[in-house]
Amino acid sequence: MTAENASGTPTRREPAPRPTPRPDRNFYSSGKAFGRFGMRSFTPQIMPYAHTHGHIEFNWLTQGRMDYDFDGGPVSVEAGRLVAFWAGIPHQTIGLSPDSAQGRQLNIYLPMDAFLEMPQLGRLTEILMGGGVIQLNSDCIGLETLDRWHQDYRSGNVLRTEIVRAEIATMFRRAAITGWDTLLPAWVEGTGARTRTGSPVRYVVRMVRHIVENITDPLSAQSIAEVVGLHPNYAINLFTKVMHISVQKFVTRMRLIRARSLLFDGSLSVANVSFQAGFVSQTQFYEHFRKAYGMTPTQMRKDTIA
Repeated sequence: MTAENASGTPTRREPAPRPTPRPDRNFYSSGKAFGRFGMRSFTPQIMPYAHTHGHIEFNWLTQGRMDYDFDGGPVSVEAGRLVAFWAGIPHQTIGLSPDSAQGRQLNIYLPMDAFLEMPQLGRLTEILMGGGVIQLNSDCIGLETLDRWHQDYRSGNVLRTEIVRAEIATMFRRAAITGWDTLLPAWVEGTGARTRTGSPVRYVVRMVRHIVENITDPLSAQSIAEVVGLHPNYAINLFTKVMHISVQKFVTRMRLIRARSLLFDGSLSVANVSFQAGFVSQTQFYEHFRKAYGMTPTQMRKDTIA
């Protein structure tokens, strides 16, 4: 493209700079079990159909109201409060108030396995994994912080994004202490119409919690099934059906998430990181880590902390 200068001589116009790439832009993974961390800011819109993905999802409306359907459970979301739910439950925006088009919607997509690795959340984990929808108190989070997180995410800077994830964990810990409003009860508590997939969820929630709390111990299919009193084959098939991933792969992912967190901390040797994350050998640890992240644990620590 060209333009003319003051003397009438054509000059070449410089192309507009390209936006800074975001490392996790494709946060909807091809599989439904786990997604990548991501944030979006957009005009609220009706969803043509329900979908699922591997995140704990947060929604914030700056104006108006949004009506959701969570696998048969209706929820109305008002502006100015952060709503959280497990996106592995089929969900769909089915209605918007007229004034919502003048505002915007800000979504956060926190990988479900990263959420499960967060400590000291207690009942909050059970409610979200059980299909509940909660609304955080206003003293936990505000729009100014959400906008700053969005800017950090869009910067493409890995360290800034890691800080955002750490601050989300702190926000959740505050919510676990100060409380929240329940917009939709968890399936594990309710006995209403939402029973199509509610029955197996209560078993899977207990299995997930057992895995997360005992991730450094040997975890066999039989020991996990014993937690819920089911036959191992039935329990494992149930887990795979609800979580869209096998128990073995889920355990490996949770151990990798733990290892990645320990690497960022920087105080443990790689050998100790492997042990603290529950891997039986360093060879196994390096094999799984390289396959998952495309680099060795040492390279990730060097690239991130240097």
